[in-house]
Amino acid sequence: MAAQTLAQKLIARASHRQEVAVNEIVTCAVDLAMFHDSSGPRRLKPMLEKLGGQIWDKSKVVLVMDHYVPEEDDDSRRILKIARDWASEQQLPNVYDSIGICHVVLPQKGHLSPGMFCVGGDSHSPTGGAFGAYMFGIGSTEMLGVVVTGEIWVRTPPTIAMDWSGLLPAGVTAKDMMLHMIGLYGTNGANYAAVEYTGSAVSALSMQERMTLSNMSAELGAQVGLIAPDQTTLDYLASVGVNADVDLDYWRSDDAAQREVRSFDASTLSPMVAAPHSPDNVHPVDHMRDIPVQVAYIGACTGAKLEDLRAAATVLKGQRVDSGVRLMVAPATLRDQQDAQDEGIMDILVNAGAQVFATSCGACSGYGNALKGAANVISSTARNFKGRMGSADTQVYLASPYTVAASALTGRISDPRIVLAEGKQ
Repeated sequence: MAAQTLAQKLIARASHRQEVAVNEIVTCAVDLAMFHDSSGPRRLKPMLEKLGGQIWDKSKVVLVMDHYVPEEDDDSRRILKIARDWASEQQLPNVYDSIGICHVVLPQKGHLSPGMFCVGGDSHSPTGGAFGAYMFGIGSTEMLGVVVTGEIWVRTPPTIAMDWSGLLPAGVTAKDMMLHMIGLYGTNGANYAAVEYTGSAVSALSMQERMTLSNMSAELGAQVGLIAPDQTTLDYLASVGVNADVDLDYWRSDDAAQREVRSFDASTLSPMVAAPHSPDNVHPVDHMRDIPVQVAYIGACTGAKLEDLRAAATVLKGQRVDSGVRLMVAPATLRDQQDAQDEGIMDILVNAGAQVFATSCGACSGYGNALKGAANVISSTARNFKGRMGSADTQVYLASPYTVAASALTGRISDPRIVLAEGKQ
């Protein structure tokens, strides 16, 4: 059998083949289909009724209400009612209502394991790749086909290995790694290939940091963002009640498999900032200093997990945000918020002046008009396209939670390494 990449192995399993070749088109059986209140029932329900279709396997469908949460207007209430009524009518067993963002809820509820083939009704669905699962985002029409048949076709993509040697310095995160790569290659830099993250720096990342890499593979233009499972993966799965029998030697790219390898040294990486209006307009934080900010936002699936909240608290502990800055924190899930509360992290953030918002997609998706009136916002979210966060008049800068917190303290885009060093003096 020819040497295979991790992506090829995952597609081969799903298509009931021993192996697949790059560019080969195969039909894959779907292990899990996830969608949310925005992409799911309000679009799927009328199409299913028109076709007279039925869900192929309700145990393999997960519905998460996270976009129009909390219900702030009649439109939100209407969309959520459609989702809740449909979930009840269909008697769906896996429904999570207003407990957090789908990409973080899914693994926290134990729905992902290495070797799975999954689709999601959201562009940040590659997050599942952090667990060694082949997961990617699809549109509503494709989702309709999956929901009825349990299958979808794919063209087996080539693999690009992003190999990170060394270890990240203090104050530098997976978010900085990803912004660096997007800055180098652009938002279509992966050309819908399978990206696999490898190297000592990746192995050293926690699962939530790995999720950030896989999540923002969408901004890199990849179909999936894979990380081979290891003991860190198994430990996380065990922590959420999943005791998976995983062959760690198999679920990784064969040494002889053909991949394009792009190499980086994590030990030399600086905090990075993406300037308006694209995630690929990336600069080292030193080049962006002294830009004033009026809002600092720690939120979204990319930047408000427990690890992200911990990072922000490291910077903010015992300090107060600048009087001209509004620090907004929207934890990714209720579980992350509760864990942060138990660790004293939420108290640190609130004592520093943070306002805590609902665990939802919130301002990242432009809901709630949270940025109105702010000229410049620094945010731990994934995208800064003009108007993305609800205000076409606002300049949105993307950065890690460390950098967002440091900037909240000073009122200007700031290097968290300097703030952290000053805090230790």
